[in-house]
Amino acid sequence: MQKLHNTEDGRVLRKQMLESDERRITISFYKYWNIPNPDFFRNYLFVHWDDLEVKGRTYVSSEGINAQIVVPNKNFEAFKEDLDQISFLEGIRLNIAIEDDGKSFFKLKVKVRDKIVADGLNDDTFDVTKCGKHLKAEEFNELTDKDDTILIDMRNHYESEVGHFEGAICPNVDTFREEIDFVEDMLQGKEDQNIVMYCTGGIRCEKASAYLKHRGFENVHQLEGGIIEYARQTQKQDLPSKFVGKNFVFDERLGERISEEIIAKCHQCGEPCDDHTNCANDMCHLLFIQCKSCAEKLEACCSIECAEVTLLSEEKKMAMRKGGNYTQTDFHKGRSSHLPFAPQKDKLS
Repeated sequence: MQKLHNTEDGRVLRKQMLESDERRITISFYKYWNIPNPDFFRNYLFVHWDDLEVKGRTYVSSEGINAQIVVPNKNFEAFKEDLDQISFLEGIRLNIAIEDDGKSFFKLKVKVRDKIVADGLNDDTFDVTKCGKHLKAEEFNELTDKDDTILIDMRNHYESEVGHFEGAICPNVDTFREEIDFVEDMLQGKEDQNIVMYCTGGIRCEKASAYLKHRGFENVHQLEGGIIEYARQTQKQDLPSKFVGKNFVFDERLGERISEEIIAKCHQCGEPCDDHTNCANDMCHLLFIQCKSCAEKLEACCSIECAEVTLLSEEKKMAMRKGGNYTQTDFHKGRSSHLPFAPQKDKLS
């Protein structure tokens, strides 16, 4: 019987990944496509990718696929050949990480979801394939140089906090769904202006640009391949880069540096810093920005309370979990009331 799920202990796999010197390539790709049987397709991918030692996170739904994975160098060509055997993925663009040590993922997860990106939209009301015009890096630079162009960051606040394009509007939102509402309201009366959208790898703009066109906005554009592909093109073609700071990524790295500028600050002391981390207290696991000095003082935790929890025995931690007496209700990714220098909800970035 074929293996269809990861069965190994995640802590063991993570340790193996960190200690391994095997060269691996971090990639991402997506495709909106009508998949009649997502469960069957999910199982097909898991079997094939597990054989190729692929790790990472992939979502499959009736609307398509969204993958963030890492592939051993030795199997990369075989992986691409395998993708080409799938008709709608043949020749698909793979976004290859810019700053990559191959240690971005340590286990394989392929999940069936209602949507490949949670957007809250009713897809029956518009055609997602009628999206905005894709812009290569040079075209993006030219269009965003124009004074009447509106440039919008379609990512969440904790992503744009550490890096964004010059002159971009960066909504202070927690979710993609919240952002779509914000952007549509903000653009009222500007239906004829040039609108340029960008995100990490392009998938959020694919859906958002199609929705805006459906809502009557005529001149909608999106950055092809997102920030990842933009950085690659500007480097390869020796083009000026308009991106400042670090590109947040959803894997173990939590970011890849695009420019040397540090535009964020430690959420605990306010010193310049753009290194995201998750609180070392597993019952908290809050995503926040922490400098090395604060990490040393607080045992890589977001608060003194969490640092104290990490010192408890496993038995006491388990008792706390079972008792449900350790809860933090004000947490959101990248912000909390006990982080004095974290962005607050009522302030636009």
